[in-house]
Amino acid sequence: MLLYLFHWLSGSVRAFAVFDYLSLRAVLATLTALAIGLAFGPYTIRELKKLHFGQAVRTDGPKTHLKKDGTPTMGGILILASMTISTLLWIDLSNRYIWVVLLVTLGYGWIGWTDDYRKVVHHDPHGMSAREKFGWQSLIGILVAVYLAFAIEAPSGSSAFSMLWDWLRSGFTLPYSGRLDFTIPFFKQISFPFGVFGFVVLTYFVIVGTSNAVNLTDGLDGLAILPCVMVGGALGIFAYALGRPDFAEYLLFHYIPGAGELVVFCGAMAGAGLAFLWFNAHPAQMFMGDVGALALGGALGCIAVIVRQELVLAIMGGIFVVETLSVIIQTTYFRLTHGKRVFLMAPLHHHFELKGWAETQVVVRFWIITIILVLIGLTTLKIR
Repeated sequence: MLLYLFHWLSGSVRAFAVFDYLSLRAVLATLTALAIGLAFGPYTIRELKKLHFGQAVRTDGPKTHLKKDGTPTMGGILILASMTISTLLWIDLSNRYIWVVLLVTLGYGWIGWTDDYRKVVHHDPHGMSAREKFGWQSLIGILVAVYLAFAIEAPSGSSAFSMLWDWLRSGFTLPYSGRLDFTIPFFKQISFPFGVFGFVVLTYFVIVGTSNAVNLTDGLDGLAILPCVMVGGALGIFAYALGRPDFAEYLLFHYIPGAGELVVFCGAMAGAGLAFLWFNAHPAQMFMGDVGALALGGALGCIAVIVRQELVLAIMGGIFVVETLSVIIQTTYFRLTHGKRVFLMAPLHHHFELKGWAETQVVVRFWIITIILVLIGLTTLKIR
C-alpha cells in the first residue's frame, strides 16, 4: 500500500523513489513486522490467558514439560497478523505470487486455528480429525499447485487463468519454457521436465509436507520458529536473485518474473518470527500452536516451489525433514513389531530430552545445525 503512496510522492520529491528498491522494502518489512510483534506480544499473551487458551501437555512426554501446562497457545496469530500487515504495507499489490503465498499462509493458519480452537475451547484432545485436516490442506495445496503451474509458465503480463484455459482447449499441450523443470542442486545441466501434471503433484507434496513437518518440529520452546526465520530468509535471497533477469542469467537459473517481490514477504516473516521468539524463548510465555506452525510451513513450501528450489528447501530445512522421518520410522516400526520402538520418543527432539539433554541444549544445537544447512543451501546459488 505504501509503495503507491511513495510513487505518488516521488512525482514531487524525487527522494521517495528510493522505496522502489526491493532490498529497502524487504528491510522495512522486517522491521515493521518486528515492531508490530514486539508491541502487541504482551497484549496477545494477556488476551490468550483471559480466554483460557492454555496448552495441554502430554502426560507421556518428558516430565520437565508438565510445568508448561496451561501456557497460552495459539500465539501464531501474532505471527500471522504481524507478517500480513507488514507485507500488505510494503509489497507491490499487483504481484500475483504475493497473493498466492498469503492465501496459503492464511488458509493453513485457518486450519490450524480451527484445530487449536477445538482442542482448547471444546476440550477435544484430538481437535480436527486427521482426515478433515488433511482434506482441507489438500484442497488448498491442489488449487495453489494448479494455479502456480500456469503462473510460473505464463509470460510476463499474461494471465495464468487464460493460459490454463488455452491449455485445456489445446488438449493439454503447453509452450514450455523450462521453468517447471525439477532442478538438482549443485548441477547446472541436470533437471527433470516434469510437465504440468508432475509439477502439480510435486507442489502439492512440498506445500502439504512442509506444513506438517514444521508442525511436528514445534515441540520445544523456540525450536521451530528460528529455523523458519532462517530458511525463510534464505529463500528470500533465492527469490531476489531469480526475480532479476541479470542475476538469474549470471547464476544459470531460469528467470521468474515477479518472484523478486517475495523477498518482502520473507522479510516480514523473519521480523514476525523474531518478535514471536522474544516471547517463545525458554521459558516460553506462549506457544504458536498449529495456527502458526501449519501456516509457516505452508508458506515456506509455497515460496520454495515458486523459486524452483524444492530440494534446497529439504536441505536447509533438514531439521524439519529429520523430525518428520523420526515420526514415520517410529510409527511404522511400532506397528510392524507390535510395540517396539526405534526412538525413546518421537518426534526426535523428545528422544534427546529423554536421553538427558536439557531442553535448551536440544533447541540451540538444532539451531546450529539449521545455520549450517542454510549456508550449504545458499552455496547452491553459485556452486552449479
